[in-house]
Order: sequence, then structure tokens, then C-alpha cells
Amino acid sequence: MGKKRARDLGLPFPGVTGENNALTDVPGVEIGFTTIIEGEGPVQIGKGPIRTGVTAILPRGKKNMMQPIWAGFYSLNGNGEMTGVHWVNDAGYFLSPICITNTHSVGMAHHATTKWMINHYGEQFSNEHLWSMPVIAETYDGVLNDINGQHISEEHVLSAIYNAKTGPVAEGNVGGGTGMICYEFKGGTGTSSRVVTIDGQTHHIGVLVQANFGLREWLTILGVPVGKHMMKEKLLDKEQGSIIVIIGTDIPMLPHQLRRVAKRAAIGIGRSGSPGGNSSGDIFLAFSTANEMDIPQSAPEKLKMEFVNDEVFDPIYEAVCQAVDESVVNALIAAETMTTVKPNGHMVEAIDHQDLLRIMKEYNRI
Repeated sequence: MGKKRARDLGLPFPGVTGENNALTDVPGVEIGFTTIIEGEGPVQIGKGPIRTGVTAILPRGKKNMMQPIWAGFYSLNGNGEMTGVHWVNDAGYFLSPICITNTHSVGMAHHATTKWMINHYGEQFSNEHLWSMPVIAETYDGVLNDINGQHISEEHVLSAIYNAKTGPVAEGNVGGGTGMICYEFKGGTGTSSRVVTIDGQTHHIGVLVQANFGLREWLTILGVPVGKHMMKEKLLDKEQGSIIVIIGTDIPMLPHQLRRVAKRAAIGIGRSGSPGGNSSGDIFLAFSTANEMDIPQSAPEKLKMEFVNDEVFDPIYEAVCQAVDESVVNALIAAETMTTVKPNGHMVEAIDHQDLLRIMKEYNRI
């Protein structure tokens, strides 16, 4: 049996989900993970313990030709990194897989993703003067992982990309989310999706988060201040985490519209209680798989794009906020307890499902 998710516990999140309630409900999107969990005890730099990994998102899967992936970027609080977004801001698209890992492995993930692109799209790189500018994002896992040991290798990144697939998506202590902490509970990877209808056609909006943010007393689920009722085993005096939010859709949108969608991730994470803390990198990217066309180097001088009317965006924004919020809670629900390595020996507890349900019942939410 798979891990429990928020809806499995009876938490009444609003909105209609796709088949997998995951980013992979957007047709063509593939997701893969490499997860490394090795060793126990205090940190010895370069020797572990290791609790980290890589999450790879392929918006157009493993097609043989590069095509623009239309996108918009928004940074609520820039205490973190997402590479390639200067070009997203200027050109409105990117070409690479998206990889998410820990803070000190951005360079390796960038190097390995570039290698994958050169190899996978070999004909295009051979015939054109192309460049690779991968989208690589990070959050800090140094409380639970020997982050300074830089244990992520080229092979780990390539494995996550090569093994990416459609269908159900693992959550919690997997991929880049392996060593992450959320609202002082064990956090990590979470995902969710929504179905929206535009002009009689069904579309999907999917979200994946790497949740590593928030103080316990902030945690709010479906309007209930559950964190204030679960204050045991607190870890932090101030926030020191981050969250990466990736939003995907098959709705045709222009880049400026996708940037507006990316902004709504801020409202989504706010629903779980975060004010966007000073030390938190709250960094968001939205992409659309619609409007498939050749890369600009091979395209004609005039192009045509389909896009939805701005007046239909309210249900889209609502769906994004819902899916972001549920993704964060899914990460918490799926995560498993880990022991800290810096400082050594403290427990980062997974949120107690029964305790959570008791509190939700007290507030008549279930």
C-alpha cells in the first residue's frame, strides 16, 4: 500500500483533482527521483550521513527535439536559487528539464542536466550553435544531511532524469525533498493537481513543491491553526528554510500570463501559514506545455500562439492556490521521521496523522 495523502486521511481540500492528483496529470509531464539515505550519527564532512537527492521534472517528457517550454517566474523572497530564470523573464521560455536538489549541489545538477541535453538532443546541438541553460532549483537540507560533503554526483542527476515517468508521484522523503523540514515537521516533496474547464475543454493544472519552510506555530491546515496545538519537539527559533513551487499546465498561455500564475503560489503557501520569512527562498516557476513549436533558431520569422482570455483566469488562480496548499500538506503527510545530524541526535518528527485528525475534528473540519 502506498503512503497516505491528505485526502486519504479525509482532509476536505476543495477542487477536483486529476487522476493522480499530481503534476503528472498534465499530459506529457514526467517526474523522476534519485534518493540517497546512507549513514547515521554526527556530520563528518564528506563522509555523511547522507539524506539528499534530486527531483527531475521533464515538462515535455523525453521528446527527441527541443521545443520552447513557455514559462513565467516569480520570487516572493529571493533567499535561494533557481537558474535560467533571467532568460525566462526576457524570452518567456526555457528548454531544459527542471531539477531540484540541495543548496550545495546546484552546480553539479546544472552540469549533469547540460550533459543530458547535449546527448539527448545531439542532432540539434551538432547542427546549430545552441546553448544550454538548465533550470535548477534548491533548498537547504543541512540539518538532516551532510550538505557540505556535496554527495550529489553526475550519475545521481542523470538517473533522476532518465527514470522520469508519468503516473503516480512519490512524496515525502524522496528526491530533492529527502532531507527537508516543513513547519518544523519532516517535510519534502509534495504534489497535487486540479481540473479546470475552459471553453468546454478540460485542462489540467499540476503542482510539485519541495517544502522546507515555516515555523511550527504558523502551520495552518484548512483554516485550522494546527501548529499551535502541536508544539512539542520544536526545532527552530527562527525560520531557515525555503520552498520551490513548480506549476505546470496544458492551458495555452502567454509568458506574462504564466508569470501571473506563478505569483499565485505565494497565496497558496500562505494558506498553510507562511508569511514568507526572511531566511526562506520562496521561488516559483509556472510553465505551459501548450503551443508546441520549433526552437527559435529553426522557426519561421512570424509565429502564432493560442492563449486564453485574461477574463477566464479567476478559476485558474483558484485552482493554483488550492493545488499549492494541498501539495504542501501532502508533503507533510507522506514524510517520515528523521534524526538530525547538525546538531546531532534530535528528532524531526513526521506529523502525527491521528493527532492531526483529532485537532481537525475539534474544529469541525472533518
